[in-house]
Amino acid sequence: MKVTFLGTGTSQGIPVIGSDHPVCLSTNPKDKRLRVSVLIEWDDFTYVIDCGPDFRQQMLKTNCSKIDGIIFTHEHADHTAGLDDIRPFYFRQGDIPFYAHERVLSELSKRFNYIFTTKDKYPGVPSVIQHEIKNESFLLGNLPVMPINGYHYKLQVFGFRFGDFAYLTDMKTIADEEVDKLKGVKVLVVNALREKEHMSHFNLEEALDFIDKVKPETAYLTHISHYLGFHDVVQQSLPENVFLAYDNLQIEL
Repeated sequence: MKVTFLGTGTSQGIPVIGSDHPVCLSTNPKDKRLRVSVLIEWDDFTYVIDCGPDFRQQMLKTNCSKIDGIIFTHEHADHTAGLDDIRPFYFRQGDIPFYAHERVLSELSKRFNYIFTTKDKYPGVPSVIQHEIKNESFLLGNLPVMPINGYHYKLQVFGFRFGDFAYLTDMKTIADEEVDKLKGVKVLVVNALREKEHMSHFNLEEALDFIDKVKPETAYLTHISHYLGFHDVVQQSLPENVFLAYDNLQIEL
């Protein structure tokens, strides 16, 4: 399995428009972060988790020419606003499978009605195949995937475990029975917004505590804001098995 971090930033990305914060002014490529998403590949299968406003740019950077589907953690714009840019995949492949909670599919059908409608469709508009995710294992290609249920403030969100790899973002609270689903995972990705506490995201301390609870072999932090600090400085302060993810980082399991 190969995982490519398409984006590792928070909802505004880094640099933030108009910001003179030192991290936003950094020339280090690892301090420049698109909206959060990952590309997961195994055998002949290719899936994307979330489809934010940087989706087109991310697909071009990775030279991705085929996706077998898009999996959604939740409906917020930084995770869904790039849906119109699935068109090139649709033109080559036909209808694109979407995997999401029933609530998320409903929200997307309102925002992107022209994609979800089946009547009087405008020529060139993509079409999708909807797959509702419940809090139970489902199959992607030849691989069972386990949803990890959590909360982003009061909003339900899904993380996902793909065998030895687990990806969680926009988490603030996770019940113990959901944490148990992660036991034995080798690589864990989890959000760490900043040092200061936040109402709907893990801060750095909470993310590290969560990692200590799960005890993966290796962990990566994502959904990072400029307030966390410079990539290279923060990395020096982390435990030896914990790393700041950065855009275009690839890992193999």
